[in-house]
Parts: sequence; structure tokens; C-alpha cells
Amino acid sequence: MESHEQAGQARVRLPQLKLDELLEELQARLDAARGTRDRVHSLLEAVLSVGRELDLEQALHSIVEAAAVLVDAEYAALGVIGPDGMRLSAFHTVGVSEERIARIGPFPEGHGILGELIHHPEPLRLTKISEHSASYGFPAHHPPMNTFLGVPIRVRDQVFGNLYLTEKRGGVQFDEEDESVLSTLAVAAGVAIDNARLYEETRLRERWLQANAELTRSLMSGGERGEALRLIAECSRQITGAALAMVAMPLEDTEALEVELAVGQGSEAHRGLVLPVNESLIGQAFSTATPVTSPDVTRDERVSSASPRFDGLGAAVAVPIGSGDGVRGVVLLVREEGRAVFTEKEIAPLQGFAAQAAIAMELAERREDAEQIALLQDRDRIARDLHDLAIQRLFATGMTLQSAGRFIEHKEASERVARAVEDLDETIKIIRSTIFGLRAREGASGSGLRARVVRVAGEAAPVLGFAPSVRMEGLVDTDVPREVADHVEAVLSEALTNVGRHARADRAEVALETDGREVRLTVSDDGVGIPAEGRRSGLANMAERAQQLGGELTVITPEGGGSTLVWRVPLTAEER
Repeated sequence: MESHEQAGQARVRLPQLKLDELLEELQARLDAARGTRDRVHSLLEAVLSVGRELDLEQALHSIVEAAAVLVDAEYAALGVIGPDGMRLSAFHTVGVSEERIARIGPFPEGHGILGELIHHPEPLRLTKISEHSASYGFPAHHPPMNTFLGVPIRVRDQVFGNLYLTEKRGGVQFDEEDESVLSTLAVAAGVAIDNARLYEETRLRERWLQANAELTRSLMSGGERGEALRLIAECSRQITGAALAMVAMPLEDTEALEVELAVGQGSEAHRGLVLPVNESLIGQAFSTATPVTSPDVTRDERVSSASPRFDGLGAAVAVPIGSGDGVRGVVLLVREEGRAVFTEKEIAPLQGFAAQAAIAMELAERREDAEQIALLQDRDRIARDLHDLAIQRLFATGMTLQSAGRFIEHKEASERVARAVEDLDETIKIIRSTIFGLRAREGASGSGLRARVVRVAGEAAPVLGFAPSVRMEGLVDTDVPREVADHVEAVLSEALTNVGRHARADRAEVALETDGREVRLTVSDDGVGIPAEGRRSGLANMAERAQQLGGELTVITPEGGGSTLVWRVPLTAEER
């Protein structure tokens, strides 16, 4: 009996066990289906979230965040491939703190495993990064990483960049499903990036059109030339995201360009700089009438003489204002160190804006010429009326008084009439001088102080062994009288000659500044300084010139070497 009962119980337990197994399998499949449903739902949410972004930088950051969540990765990054197609131009990360990023150093450029995806844009899944042949280790302070999953992002069949995921949470490996999900996200990311770029290009085009309209309106409504140059610099800097913008214009009667305006980072050190046409980055853009780029101005030989002024800056582009033989100047834009180089897509609208600016400047100058012609014609009419009417009447009046004086017997009255005739003669001379002034044209071009200073600096180059740096600020040609300008030219020539003969310097800087009240000439060098026992006849001459004009000469010789000469004189009568 017991054996029969035991057999019956066994038969009861056996179906029960099979039922439990079936229920567990069913539960597992339900969980898997639920997990798949949740993952698909998460993927759809990620695709929608990424697609909503119109700002490119924000879209890229959203893609990285979504990728990390979808495959449960601790670290995620998106590397943007640069214009050369060989290295990364930008790197967006998730999971690494700003503090650690600062300790690691510069972002990767695309070597090792990252470069593998650049050269072979196909999904790559690794159980251990260090075992791959392309891996060569991580930099100091980099977090440890083993598991890896990478997929390319394509925009219109062109590889835009790559998604890099490492360290799947829970210590498990990335699987085929992770790869499939990430590849799907990459397709959606490509569409989102394309939309963001199209939106950005449209918005950029609109900003350039607004800048063109504002510049044209300013010039055609009679705005000053300096305000127009400021508009060119400010609009170009803001639209392209540059840290520094400057506008250089040709200096009359010289082979040089002067930085008339600079805005942004370190702009004070650039205003008034005089740059050679043949040897500078700006000069090359001016002479060739084409844009000239530099990946890093601090290492560019074409700006070596001014490189200390570019500390903290990097990529640059110089664009001519105008084209062909009608180049009127150059606008230089410089980005912060580490920022992307200027691409052709950015340079093309900038060049169009500069060309439009040149046309607006041409039209404004033609309007000014017309106004000037009208003014000169009016002056000619006034001069003609003075000559034909006023002088003749005064002359006739004088002749009448002189004739009448013969009949005046009273001595005192006769003397008064004679003085009146003399006064009329003086008045006629004054009117003739006024007529001459109304009809006189400006003197020959290139006779201004700016051109003379540049010429003296150029003539001193053979004696110095190098070209001195020149910077000028203020209305040098307008505010400095001819007499003072002659002294400035002589003092500068003497100072540079002394530097070339005695200082044994490798660098010299000339600064000429005026605020309308005084003119200040500063000549500094990095030579051996001025010896106490040396000849000082040159310094005495320069000091005497300053004293004649009510000014002073100051010579500074720092302990570290070099010397600085400051020659300053007042320009107003009250100060003399």
C-alpha cells in the first residue's frame, strides 16, 4: 500500500514541478518582453528628445546623455571629426567631472581606439580596451576603462563623428542589443544634427543680412568712418564667436597697414599697430585679396613680432574688405586657444559681409565727395563774390578817401583819413588771404606725421637689424602741428639710431600717442640699457627739443635690462 501511495505522490509532484518551470519561463519571457518594451520606449523618448534640439551644441550634449542612459554606460562621449577627416575637432563627454577633465589635460585628438573608429567607421564592441592592437593606454588621472562600444554618426552619408561608450554598469559586457540600440540612436542623431546645422546656417545667414543692413544704413546716413569700422569688427566677432577682432587700413604713402580699431580680448595692445604688407598675416590677406587662415597665431611666423599680444588665443582668419584692386582694408578675427579653426563655411559669409562693407564704404565716400564738391563750389562762389565785389568796393573807397585827404587842411583829420586808408589796405590783404584759404587744396598725400613715423622706422631697420614695432593712437595727423611733428620725427630718428648703435637689442617698440592736449613718443628696447659713463649728446638734443616746446624727456632703465625713452610735449597754448 505504501509503495502505491508514494508512487501517486511522485506523479502529483512531477506535474507540479513542470508547471512551476513553465510559470518561471513564462515570467522570464514576460520580463524580457517588458524589458524590451521599456527599452524601445526609452529609445523612442531619446530619439524624440534629441530631435527637438535646434541648438547644435545642446543637441550634441543631449545625444551623449541619451546614449549613456540607453546602454547603461558609466562614461559616454561624442567626438566630432574635424575638416581634415583625420582627427577630432570637438569632444563632448558625460560621466567625467570638470575637475578630472582639467587634471587629465587637453581633449583627445583621435588616436588609439578613438582613431580606429575614425579610420574604420563601423560599430566596434570590445570586452577589454587594452587588448585591442590600436590601444596604447590612457593619460595620467584618466579613469580606468575596460568594456567599450563605439558607433559612427553619419549626416547625409558623411561621417560627422562617433559615439564612444565605456564601462557598462553592473560589470557586464555590452551585447548585440546594446549595439543595435546605439546604432538606431546614431541614425536619429544624424538627422537631429543635420536639422540643427540647417537651423544654425539659416540663423547665421539672417544675422549676416542684419549686419549688412545695419552697416549700409550707418554709412549712407552720414555715419563716421570709425563707427563703420567698429560695426564691421563687432558684428564679425559676435557672429563668428571670435575673442578678438581688429580692422587694419592702409597707411597713405607707405607699404604698411595700421590697426585703426580692435575690440575684444587684449584689444588695447593692438590698437594703432603698424604692420608691414609683405611680412604679416594681415598684410598677406591685403596683398592677395583673399582670406588667409592660421591654426594658431601664437606659433605663426607671420605674427611673430606681435605674438605676446595674442596670449590665450589660437585660430585666426584675415579677410580682405573688398576684392581685387579695390581692397580697402582687412578684418582679422582670432578665437580663444583650443577653439576650432575657421572653416570654409564660416569664411564664405564673412567674406561676403566684408565685400558688402567695401561697397557701402565706396558709396559713402562718393557721397562725401559730392558734398565736398558742393562745398568747394560754394567756397569758390564766396571767393569770387569777395574778389569781384567786396575788394573792388573797398579799393574804390580807399582811393576816394586818399583823394579826399588832399583837401583836408586840418592835420589831425588828415592823419585819421590816412590811417583809415591803411586799415582798408590791411583789410584787403586779409580778404585776399581768406580767398586763398577758401580755394586752397590739401597738401600732398603722405606728408602727415603717421606716414613720416612709419618711414623713419623703416629707414632704421638696416641699422637695427630688424623692423621695429610701431603703434599710433589718436588724431596724430590732425592734432599735432607741423612744428611739433618735425621735432617728433627728429627725436624718433635719433632714438632709433641710438638703439641700433649702442643697445645691442633684439626688439624695439615705437608708440606715438596724442589726446589733443599733448603728444607722447615712447621708444623702448630690450638691449643692454644706457650706460652711466656713455655719451649723452643725443639724449641732450632730444631733451632740449622737448624743453623748447614746454615738454620733457624721461629715460627709464630697468634692472632687468633694456631702456624706455618717453618724449612728451603739450599741444595747447595754455600748457606751453
